[in-house]
Amino acid sequence: MATDRFSLTRRGLTRGGLTRRGLGASSLAALATGLFGRGSQAAPAPDAGPIKLGILHSLSGTMAISETTLKDVMLMLIDGQNKKGGVLGRKLEAVVVDPASNWPLFAEKARQLISQDKVAACFGCWTSVSRKSVLPVFEELNNILFYPVQYEGQECSRNVFYTGAAPNQQAIPAVDYLMGEESVQRWVLAGTDYVYPRTTNQILEAYLKLKGVAPADIMINYTPFGHSDWQNIVSQIKSFGSGGKKTAVVSTINGDANVPFYKELGNQGIKATDIPVVAFSVGEEELAGMDTKPLVGHLAAWNYFMSVDTPENKSFIDDWHGFIKNPKRTTNDPMEAHYVGFNMWVKGVEKAGTTDPDRVIDAMIGISVPNLSGGDSAMMPNHHITKPVLIGEIQDNGQFNIVSQTPGLVVAQEWSPYLAETKDLIGDWRAPLSCGAYNVKTGKCGGGRA
Repeated sequence: MATDRFSLTRRGLTRGGLTRRGLGASSLAALATGLFGRGSQAAPAPDAGPIKLGILHSLSGTMAISETTLKDVMLMLIDGQNKKGGVLGRKLEAVVVDPASNWPLFAEKARQLISQDKVAACFGCWTSVSRKSVLPVFEELNNILFYPVQYEGQECSRNVFYTGAAPNQQAIPAVDYLMGEESVQRWVLAGTDYVYPRTTNQILEAYLKLKGVAPADIMINYTPFGHSDWQNIVSQIKSFGSGGKKTAVVSTINGDANVPFYKELGNQGIKATDIPVVAFSVGEEELAGMDTKPLVGHLAAWNYFMSVDTPENKSFIDDWHGFIKNPKRTTNDPMEAHYVGFNMWVKGVEKAGTTDPDRVIDAMIGISVPNLSGGDSAMMPNHHITKPVLIGEIQDNGQFNIVSQTPGLVVAQEWSPYLAETKDLIGDWRAPLSCGAYNVKTGKCGGGRA
């Protein structure tokens, strides 16, 4: 079977300059419109009671520090849409559950939301292990998950819309920034011991070696969820960085383990000027619980920061503070991903004229909505969205000073080009291909996910 024009073009773009330089928002919006069409809006379905949406985020346990605010922002978005009249003339109703940072419980709660509560779609998960846990449930029961957090790629399911960043929309640009702007030569890849850090670091290790970094200049370390005793590990990092080569830490540490990790960096006097840390899971919400003074100058790579200066972001922050009734509450990247994903779901349902998952899934491809960092993000055939990439420095007020940003939006690479087993794969869920892992060399579909 031959690939269509877009699959080959997207492969060429993402494997070349597009992912490094970014594509202009207007160009991507035009690309999406030209490839997929805008679609005619179907007539609204008759009122059949509220449309239920599942909120599948940990409200307790080690991940509550990050996920509770995502539940809150979904309640805000649903409330705001209801004030506009709902969707298809029907009100929206949130069904909130607490999987409690328990990965098997995520699957149980997902099944409950779909089978018992009859939700039209779910917004949820943070860790990849929680997403991997629920994925078979969404595929078996044919429902929709909007996943709002950066992840390791190597997956492309028909039933998932990935509104967080793939590695080429966060991890790879962060490494490029450190190489170019900080002249980093030695690398500590430090992560929590589960699938996202391990797979991301596998990709980063291959990328660093491709860039000429010697194996001896790469240190990899994993710790359990909730790890609290960082003294020895931080000492090892300090020793590794004392060899005369500029050293940086690339952190895929997740959840509340970040608090003692950064505290120990401060205890041992490791400053950003000595060994900079770039984090992929530390945003404004996590910094709100830390003493940020010792962290000034350390970095994070995201696709949105609260400090972004756009009218859309100002309006979003005002709405958030009005809804949560606390002007000190921050916003962060996964919240923006839910904002984009929710608005895409609304347009998808309106375009399909129904909440039927099959029709909504087909309608989603090509939909474009404003993001908060500037421009419109589009849903591509691989069920990932186009995103800008931003690098921010931690400030003493818990906010980020943006020091680097792509000039446009970046198309996600769902399958890594740096790993031999996936370098020839693409995802394209449009008919007639309808494949999440299509091999462009063999012309065969390898399945919907890794």
